[in-house]
Amino acid sequence: MIRVVLPAHLRTLARVDGEVQLLVEGEVTQRAVLDALEAAYPMLCGTIRGHGGGSRRAFIRFFACEQDLSHESPDAPLPAAVAAGAEPYLIVGAMAGG
Repeated sequence: MIRVVLPAHLRTLARVDGEVQLLVEGEVTQRAVLDALEAAYPMLCGTIRGHGGGSRRAFIRFFACEQDLSHESPDAPLPAAVAAGAEPYLIVGAMAGG
């Protein structure tokens, strides 16, 4: 099971508390995790990435194992600790301004 941590506003939208656990078939990539997340919680479609599995939306960042994966290829394998469920995949709402 893949552990996913969502920002508070997306947890509210999905009506979940705490981490989300997802079963991802095949290779564990950012695309596969986000596809599984949107399949399990269709109300999140278009909130994390563009509709139809497009690119990451502005002000959304992805982290795993203390690494910023936001600009990595969506088809690159996630770290083994995330694939094994030992570490969570973090979806973070970024902030901007001054």
